[in-house]
Amino acid sequence: MLNQLKNKWALATFIVTGLLMAACGPHGPQGHGGAPDVGIVTIKTERVLLTTELPGRTVAYRVAEIRPQVNGLILKRAFKEGSNVKAGDLLYQIDPAPYKAAYDQAKAAVAMAEANLPALRSREKRFKGLVAIHAVGQQDYDDALAALNQMEAQLRANKAAAENAKINLSYTPIKAPISGRIGRSAVTEGALVMAYQPAPLAIIQQLDPIYVDVPQSTTDLLQLKKRLTDGRLDHDGTNNKVKLIQEDGSPYPLEGTLAFRDVSVDPTTGSVILRIIVPNPDNALLPGMFVRAVVEEGVKANAILVPQQAVSRTPKGEPFVWVVDASGKAELRMLTLDRAIDSKWLVSSGLAPGDRVIMEGIQYIRPGMAVKASPFKENAGHGSKSGKAEKPHAVTR
Repeated sequence: MLNQLKNKWALATFIVTGLLMAACGPHGPQGHGGAPDVGIVTIKTERVLLTTELPGRTVAYRVAEIRPQVNGLILKRAFKEGSNVKAGDLLYQIDPAPYKAAYDQAKAAVAMAEANLPALRSREKRFKGLVAIHAVGQQDYDDALAALNQMEAQLRANKAAAENAKINLSYTPIKAPISGRIGRSAVTEGALVMAYQPAPLAIIQQLDPIYVDVPQSTTDLLQLKKRLTDGRLDHDGTNNKVKLIQEDGSPYPLEGTLAFRDVSVDPTTGSVILRIIVPNPDNALLPGMFVRAVVEEGVKANAILVPQQAVSRTPKGEPFVWVVDASGKAELRMLTLDRAIDSKWLVSSGLAPGDRVIMEGIQYIRPGMAVKASPFKENAGHGSKSGKAEKPHAVTR
C-alpha cells in the first residue's frame, strides 16, 4: 500500500511539474473554445513476427581426430595442410613392410594346417572302421581323432591370426574418415607414431553445414512456452527459421534452421543450448566464430504497437501515454511494454484497438482537459526516434 501511494505521489508531482512548465512557457496552439489542438494516431492490431537475438559461436558439424591404429614410421604425408579432403582419401602412409611380412607368415601357417588336414581325416576314417572289427585298439582311434580335432582347431586359430595380420596391414595407409577441411599436420615423414596415441596427427572438420550453439536462459524459455500455451503467440510454422548476424554486424546471407534445444540446463549459467544448423557452402563461417542468432519465437496475430514518440515516462521510469477518451478529453494511461520493434513499442497492457493516442501537443494538456484531436501528420520535425530508443532485448525483422 505504501509503495502504491509513493507511485501515485510521484506521478502526480511529475504531471504538476509539466503543467507548471507549460503555464510558464509560451502557450500552444488553441482550437475552438480554447481546447488545444493535438495530433493523434488510432491504435490498430497488427500481425507481428517476434524474434529473440542471442549470442552464440559456430561449431564444426563433424570433427575427426586422425590417429594411427598401428605402430610404425611415417613414410609419406599425402595431403596439403588446410585443404579439403574427401572421405577415403589417403592422408598418411605408415611403413607396411613388417605388417606385410606378418600377414604372409599367417597365410603360410593357414596353408600348412590345410595341407595336414586331409591325411589326418583319412587316418581317422580308417581307424574308425578298424576299431569296429577290433583290428586296432580303441586308444589308437582316440589318438587319431584327437590329432584331427587339434589340427582343425589349429587351422581356425591360424585363420584368425591371418585376419588380424590383414587388418593391421590395412591400417598402414591412414585414410580420411569424413569429408571436410584438414588442419595442420603434427608429424612429418620419418616420425614414429604409436597406435591410438593421445595426440592426433591432424584434425578434419566438416564445415558445410555448420552448427551454431547459442545459450538461452531458462527464464526466457519458460516465458516463451507460457505465451505459446495461452495463445498469445502462434508458431505458424515459422519457429524453426534462424538468421545470423556476423561479427562485423553484416547479415549472413543464408538462413539456418533450429535443430533442437538441449535437454539439460547448465547449472553455472542457468541456460540451455540451442543448436542451429546453417548452410556454409563457401566456408565463410569457421569454427569458434562469434555470431548473433535471430531466433523466431512465433507470430503475435493481434499485436498492439505504439510509436515511441508517444510514450513518456515518470521519474521512476514507468511508461505512459496520453489518450483522447470518448468524450474528447485527455486521459493518462499507464502501459506495460514488452519490447521495442523498430520505432515502436510492443504493448503488453494498457491500450486497446481503437484507442486514440496523442502524438503531438502533449505539453499543452492535463488530465480531463478537452482537446481538439486531428490525425497526426509526420513531418521533418517529427521523424522516428528509434535511434534514441532503449535497446530492446529482442528485435523483429
